[in-house]
Amino acid sequence: DSVLNQLGVVNKVSELLAKSGIASVTYDGTAPNPTVENVEAGLALLKEHQCDCVISLGGGSPHDCAKGIALVAANGGKIADYEGVDRSEHPQLPLIAINTTAGTASEMTRFCIITDTARHIKMAIVDKNVTPILSVNDSELMIGMPKGLTAATGMDALTHAVEAYVSTAANPITDACALKAVTMISESLRKVVENGGDTAARENMAYAQFLAGMAFNNASLGYVHAMAHQLGGFYNLPHGVCNAVLLPHVQAYNIQAAAGRLKDIAQAMGVDVSAMNDEQGAQACIEEIRKIAKDVGIPAGLKELGVKEEDFKTLAENALKDACAITNPVQGSESDVIEIFRQAM
Repeated sequence: DSVLNQLGVVNKVSELLAKSGIASVTYDGTAPNPTVENVEAGLALLKEHQCDCVISLGGGSPHDCAKGIALVAANGGKIADYEGVDRSEHPQLPLIAINTTAGTASEMTRFCIITDTARHIKMAIVDKNVTPILSVNDSELMIGMPKGLTAATGMDALTHAVEAYVSTAANPITDACALKAVTMISESLRKVVENGGDTAARENMAYAQFLAGMAFNNASLGYVHAMAHQLGGFYNLPHGVCNAVLLPHVQAYNIQAAAGRLKDIAQAMGVDVSAMNDEQGAQACIEEIRKIAKDVGIPAGLKELGVKEEDFKTLAENALKDACAITNPVQGSESDVIEIFRQAM
């Protein structure tokens, strides 16, 4: 992360490595939506200095870039060769992820998202071989996050938990992780956006985003991420914000197959659902998601982010090809996805 490098945090890590007799070189060119070019530049540096281990420091962007670098270093070819599910043959170079946001959970998952600027899409690389061998989550490293980033990454974590819980690949273990994450985020995200120095809330968010990561790392995700990836790739928009805007609209679409599960999420968010049927509970869940998003300053719709209706067809086509779309509880048509985009404007 270039900002952490400027602040001297990267240098502290380098100094600690040097004290142990370990030479290191820094790549800090990762874009907020890491690109194929970022991976190639980092890989060239790694080869030049004959590195045998990778350490990523920052949030999801440097983690994903580092995953791409370490995977191609061990397997050869280009990062685009690994788009899809479990396309690699060999474990990546050892990767240690030091996390500073809460969060993407990229520091502990098998997901790696890289933007292909030539095709204007985000490639979803879902591969057990990109999972870091060690991840570090220290909430003290997250205290410096600005409000906007705290809100966006927190809503990303909420999206992970919600999508994992309604996923067709959910199981009792992922359910437990997802619901606990929902509760902790509902209790702490507003607090930490309001006061970034609230150490208890920061710690809760660090645990919550990790739990959400455990959930979606096994149950996968759904249309929110499949659609958000296209917005990020096409318009270079922040991932967490795209997720936050799309989340209530996709879940409104999912009610037809997942009303009972959405009611469970409403209860985990603190809503009294005892007198509600599944449909009412699901609507309460969606309303509570909207409230949290509004309270932490998320834009009301995609129009505010510069999204254009004439791009909906391309966005929808690519969303349905995304690996995350496979486990959405409702499998829709291109016109269905276009309508969700339209509702989210």
